[in-house]
Amino acid sequence: MKKEIIRLDNIKRDFQVGEETVHALRGVSFSISEGEFVTIMGTSGSGKSTLLNMLGCLDTPTSGDYYLDGVSVRKMGKNERASLRNRKIGFVFQSYNLLPKTTAIENVELPLMYNPAYSAAARKNKSIQALEAVGLGDRLHHKSNQMSGGQMQRVAIARALVNDPVIILADEATGNLDTRTSYEILLLFQELHKMGRTIIFVTHNPEIARYCSRNILLRDGHVVEDRINPTILSAREALDKLPKNED
Repeated sequence: MKKEIIRLDNIKRDFQVGEETVHALRGVSFSISEGEFVTIMGTSGSGKSTLLNMLGCLDTPTSGDYYLDGVSVRKMGKNERASLRNRKIGFVFQSYNLLPKTTAIENVELPLMYNPAYSAAARKNKSIQALEAVGLGDRLHHKSNQMSGGQMQRVAIARALVNDPVIILADEATGNLDTRTSYEILLLFQELHKMGRTIIFVTHNPEIARYCSRNILLRDGHVVEDRINPTILSAREALDKLPKNED
């Protein structure tokens, strides 16, 4: 059996808004094993963003338990969660979240700044390896304002990979990209998945689900569907069908 990377047991998250209690998550349970490529989908108000914050150790549940790589997160303090997040999770955001006027290498080095095991030289070498792995070996010293959206997202993916996390958590990672670039980024995620990476792709776009191995659907704070995708589409094939002159 494959190693369990994430387990949620009856997760509930309530928010107090004035005198009203908002039940954002209403007893969510599922597990994700090593090497899965999972989409978490849902419309606005489904609880998707709340669940994303929970999975990313940015928030803790009102009740229920969350285990990340075998470690219970719920009773951790803020600093403990921050340390766990840095070591175990690689984040990829819709808006890239790169530092402006900073080179690709310097952006990718950031997660390693908090890891005392890496010297400055080791950080740089590891960052170069990560950038080469996402096809940016020729953009190492380019700054954010010198790169396209697709290139910036590749830098963000390299930054997510550099600390060797147990899971990559992508939040609408193709949301700001044109069609061709979206498929290029999906192809990169599929290639990382083939290499054994565990990926959670949070999205409102059902098209993305067709390229992943498992799909979880949220509605009104509940998991209403959790299914294996029997026919995973190839992002490479989709790219090849696009007009060659499209940028």
